Amino acid sequence: MRFDDVLKALKVRAVSGRGSGQGTFLAPGKPDRSRHSFGAHFVEVAWQPEIARLRVSRVASVIDAGRILNPLTARNQIEGSIVMGVGMALLEATDYDPRNGAPINASLADYLVATHADTPEMDVHFIQYPDNSVNDLGLRGVGEIGLAGLAAAITNAVYHATGVRCRDLPIALEDLLS
Repeated sequence: MRFDDVLKALKVRAVSGRGSGQGTFLAPGKPDRSRHSFGAHFVEVAWQPEIARLRVSRVASVIDAGRILNPLTARNQIEGSIVMGVGMALLEATDYDPRNGAPINASLADYLVATHADTPEMDVHFIQYPDNSVNDLGLRGVGEIGLAGLAAAITNAVYHATGVRCRDLPIALEDLLS
């Protein structure tokens, strides 16, 4: 249920609350620097309004994950995350039944995921700057840092190409045509 519907059902006209918070990053006893990996994505899209075709044509990612011990495996991890981000931005949608909130997509038969045909040209670069504040080898995790921010980079590239700001994922071609 939506929150306003809950309030109506309970016959509550207003809700108020109080809270407080403190910054935790530079608090006493906390680390004085972030020990997370970082990344930046640069995305190029191709938009063909005549046939309503939107494609991510190129992604360049620059990742700072400390020293990279196995560049091939790390690159594969980032490339896999890029494909996940393309799927998130352009294809993957979970539809919910408005009556009970249950997912309608029961299987992958009606849930689109990115395939090899959807894969853009990918340039992955690692800064290779060891971070010895984390450990003696200067390693940080690669994980799925390649996914963080990629859908936003794609929507920004779509805005640049079409002039339409998309705020929902996946991007609906109908919105780009209007």
